[in-house]
Amino acid sequence: MAEETRTVLGVDIGGTKIKTGRVLGTQVERTGFSMVDKNDSLETSLAKLYETIEEVMNDSVTAIGVGVPAVVDADSGVVFDVQNIPSWKKVPLKQFLQDKFNVPVFLNNDANCFALGEKHFGKATDYKNCVALSLGTGLGMGIIIENKLYNGVLCGAGEVGMLSYKDGILEQYTGSFFFEDAYGTSARILYAKALENDIKAIAAFKEYGMHLGEAIKNILYLFAPEAIILGGSISKAHPLFKSALDDALKTFAYQKQLENFKIEISDLVDSPILGAAALCL
Repeated sequence: MAEETRTVLGVDIGGTKIKTGRVLGTQVERTGFSMVDKNDSLETSLAKLYETIEEVMNDSVTAIGVGVPAVVDADSGVVFDVQNIPSWKKVPLKQFLQDKFNVPVFLNNDANCFALGEKHFGKATDYKNCVALSLGTGLGMGIIIENKLYNGVLCGAGEVGMLSYKDGILEQYTGSFFFEDAYGTSARILYAKALENDIKAIAAFKEYGMHLGEAIKNILYLFAPEAIILGGSISKAHPLFKSALDDALKTFAYQKQLENFKIEISDLVDSPILGAAALCL
């Protein structure tokens, strides 16, 4: 069956919600969600997951893809230490879902799903070698090499946010908690103020752009990608931090490498669902 005619399910297990979507071609036909409670037992959380999948499941679905914010053994289908659901220490999720729904199931971490979603449906379709960065609570990264997702061991490749930087790690300066730690309020509030020309808020995003530029220089040295696609909630503020990011890249040692390099901003709607669905394709 051709990819464009297959119906698959995408499941995003996020920080506060489980979101599901039935995907045909490039379109999300139907969605469902349930809330995640960190105090849920394994049985309770699995019941919520099953119910949320059942909201969008039908006989046309040929496979299920699941994005999880955790360490994942994609081959065995086991997820380890899911941060937002502490009861998920070592869960054979692939087997559970295949037994329940009788279709093939594919798992990966959420950052890798974002990259694969961009490769199949978004701004990465024209690039053989690229990186997708999710700018949200933390700094998530997925890597496409020669048109294929690079997982590494236990889908752990791309944890650029854990690299040492200043007095901590890069993620502390490129995730949403940077704004809370440095400016005492959320990125969302500062974004609204910056749009109203608040000087302090504008300065916050310029500083953020400088830090993100340092992260991107590290990525350029490591992978020399054709493009980096920015997604996640903070990427919407790109016009506010673009100039500072560009200034940071001026100190990159190999300027020739940047002549055709692009930074793209994701415009996918339902990106987490499409990214998980792309695992099936």
